[in-house]
Amino acid sequence: MSYTVVIPARYASTRLPGKSLLDIAGKTMLQRVWERTKNSSASSVIIATDDTRIFAEAEAFGAKVVMTREDHPSGTDRLAEVATQERMDTGHIVVNVQGDEPMIPASVIDQVAENLSKHTAASMATLCEPIRTVATLRDPSAAKVVFDQEGYASYFSRSCIPFPRDHDWSRTEFPLGNWYRHIGIYAYRAGFLQQFCTWAPAPAEQSESLEQLRALHYGHRIHVAEAHETVPPGVDTAEDLDQVRKLVSDTAGT
Repeated sequence: MSYTVVIPARYASTRLPGKSLLDIAGKTMLQRVWERTKNSSASSVIIATDDTRIFAEAEAFGAKVVMTREDHPSGTDRLAEVATQERMDTGHIVVNVQGDEPMIPASVIDQVAENLSKHTAASMATLCEPIRTVATLRDPSAAKVVFDQEGYASYFSRSCIPFPRDHDWSRTEFPLGNWYRHIGIYAYRAGFLQQFCTWAPAPAEQSESLEQLRALHYGHRIHVAEAHETVPPGVDTAEDLDQVRKLVSDTAGT
């Protein structure tokens, strides 16, 4: 199986401007993400940006980088442009690795690509992990997913789904049942990317601010599997950056 990783990287960020170029133990976050993806089995790794500073940094550490339009509403639209620029076959698999995931394991990149390859009824594939704490269960920044017995997504939500009707939320123990947090790594078929970007946002997508709901709204299937390796948190805030810097430092010291 041959697949391509695309790393969408923008300079603008509401909570942490220029985060792709911030330093983590002597390397930019962008370089650390790229190095992780290069350890996967991807046939090609491409950084996609609309910013000359990011373009120059990517070239400096030896990455393949393409300049894309500035008006893309999402990273998925940027991926679609890369697929067009690179003239990818409609069936070619493209994995979106976020540019703020400097600790992402290469194995889960391979996993999501392989899952899409195996599940021909799916237009997309993604990963999840079990939720173990009440705090995560109730945190709207942690997207949850419900899927059927074959691993196809039923719904994604920022709310607690399925909702434990009889649980007493005034108590601290974890409710009985199984819940899964969605991990934001996606594999697509290149032809589907082109379709996806022509559709209007779905009502549920707009309510939840979860782009993957657009695929479900238009009748496409998303395969979901539990990640076979823990995926450390990405970087959205200065506090997240401090945690990743400490994690890298601790790892280097072992």
